Amino acid sequence: MIYALISDIHANLPALEAVLDDVGLRDVGATYHLGDLVGYAPWPDETVALLRQRAISGVAGNYDSTVGTAYKHCGCRYEDPRQEELSHLSYNWTRQHVSAATKVSLAGLPFRLDLLPNGGHVAGPRVVLVHGTPTLNTLYWTEDRSDDFCLKMAARAGARPGDVIAFGHTHIPWHREVGGVHFLNTGSVGRPKDGNWRAGYVLLEIGSDGPRVENIRVEYDIDRTMLAIRNSELPDDFAEYLRTGGRSVVAQ
Repeated sequence: MIYALISDIHANLPALEAVLDDVGLRDVGATYHLGDLVGYAPWPDETVALLRQRAISGVAGNYDSTVGTAYKHCGCRYEDPRQEELSHLSYNWTRQHVSAATKVSLAGLPFRLDLLPNGGHVAGPRVVLVHGTPTLNTLYWTEDRSDDFCLKMAARAGARPGDVIAFGHTHIPWHREVGGVHFLNTGSVGRPKDGNWRAGYVLLEIGSDGPRVENIRVEYDIDRTMLAIRNSELPDDFAEYLRTGGRSVVAQ
C-alpha cells in the first residue's frame, strides 16, 4: 500500500492543486491530510471544498480546530512581537472569511486517524496520523527532539515496532526510526519552512520489508498565490514568506 500524506496546506489552493495533480500521476492507494487546511492565504473555503470533493480524509490541525470552534487564537508559536502580530492578523482574517459550512467541516475533523494497510483482520503495521503529536496538535515535534521524547510519544500513541507515526505542524520534513517505530514529518504543501518554495508532501509505502518514505517537491503557480495575498487584506509579509521558502520566519 502506498499513501500520499499532505499537511499544512494553509489555504494555498494553487499549491494543493499542483500536489493533487502530481499524486494523480503516481500509483497511490489513498491520500490523507494531516491538518492545518486554512490560514495565511486567501482560499480557506476553496481548499476545504477541494479536499471534500476528492474525498480526502484527515485530522485537525491547530488552525482547523481553533477556527472551527472560534477559539481566541490559533495556538501558534511566536518568535517575536512582529510575528505574533502577523499571526493574529491571519487568524482574524481567516475567521471572518470562512463560511459556516467550512467551520463545521473544520470543527468535525478528528484529532487522530489510524490506518491499517493490511486490513483489520490480520496483525500488521499501523500508521498513526496526527497533526502535532499524539498528545496535542499545538506541540512542535522537531527533528532535534530526543529519542526519549519520540519513544514517549510512541507509547502515548500505542505504537509498536514496525508502526509509523506521521505528523506535520513544523513545515519541515524529516524521518527517523527509534526503537523500530518510524517517525515521519511530512513537511508542508502550502507554506514550506525549509528554504524550498516548492509544495511538499510524502509518499509512504508499507511493504513486507518495512516502511519506505519518499519526499516529493512540486512546483506550482506561486505568483498566483503571492498576487492573491497582496490583493487581499492579508499582510504582504505572507507572500514574501512563500517566495523565500520560509526564510522570513512567521509563526505557523
